[in-house]
Formats: sequence, C-alpha cells, structure tokens
Amino acid sequence: MSNTRIKILTGDITKCKVDAIVNAANSSLAGGGGVDGAIHRAAGPELAREARALAPCPTGEARTTRGYNLPAAWVIHTVGPVYHSYSPEKAAELLAAAYRNSLREASRVGAKSVAFPAVSTGVYGYPKNAAAQIAVETVNEFLRQDTSIEEVLLVCFSEDSAEAHRIAVERVGHKRY
Repeated sequence: MSNTRIKILTGDITKCKVDAIVNAANSSLAGGGGVDGAIHRAAGPELAREARALAPCPTGEARTTRGYNLPAAWVIHTVGPVYHSYSPEKAAELLAAAYRNSLREASRVGAKSVAFPAVSTGVYGYPKNAAAQIAVETVNEFLRQDTSIEEVLLVCFSEDSAEAHRIAVERVGHKRY
C-alpha cells in the first residue's frame, strides 16, 4: 500500500499526460543534456526563448513556462544541487527545496497533476537512494498541507531508480490523503 496521490513510473517524462512536468534544469534554463535536453527538444524552440527570460534560476528554486509541444500545459524548471559541491546536509536541503518550490509553482498555476524526474541524480551525481528518500519525504509533506494537487508522478529513467523510489515510499509510511 502506498500514498494514493504519489505514483512511481519508469519511462519518458516528456510523454506524461499531466498538467505540469518538472524539468531538472541548469541555472541558465537554456537546456542541456539528460532530462533537460529531452524536455527542450520535445517542447520546441519556444520553450528556450521563454525560459531564457526567467534565468538565472538559483539552486533549489523553480520557474514556470508553458509546455508548448509537450502534452503538459506547464514546465516547471528547477535546479537541483550538484552533489559534490555541497556538504551532504546542504545538498539535502537544496534538493528538498527544489521539490518543494516546484510543487508550490504547480499549485500556483493550478496544476492538478505533476510529473517529476529524479532531480540531481544524473550528471549532478546525487546518490539515487538518498535523492529518492528526499523526494518522497518532501512530496509527502507538501501533499499533507496542499490538497490542490491530486497526483504526483515520480518518473524514473531506470528501473533501479524506480525501485529506490518505491523503497522510499514504503519507508515514509502508508499515509493516505
């Protein structure tokens, strides 16, 4: 049994039919590799133009653009920490802030469903298990206080990342909303 508002998936976040997807962006919001590059390619060049006007985006913060050619109406760009650039405590604080601020943005634009990638676990080097625990705890805490978001998808690129997220959901408990 798990939280009925949090779902773990393995797949391509750019294909998710949700109100908002979260982009694991860099501070310039100009697109890059990994999830960031995939989202920019799928959305089209208008996304880059709109995002560039909102830059820079400091680590832990979030900015919102339209989704353009994506199934999602909104893209919430957040910058997670580069793991080895901070103490483990500071990295955890910044990663939690990235999730929390993304959810605040989703709520602000009226999104009922949101899809997140595993923020900071790619080239930013955040250990998958620790990142999954922070993601699930932060989303769970937010959903306890905000009833406007009906569903949060944690969309993992790999099965091992999805398993780390499933374990984190079990650790957080069987809270239902």
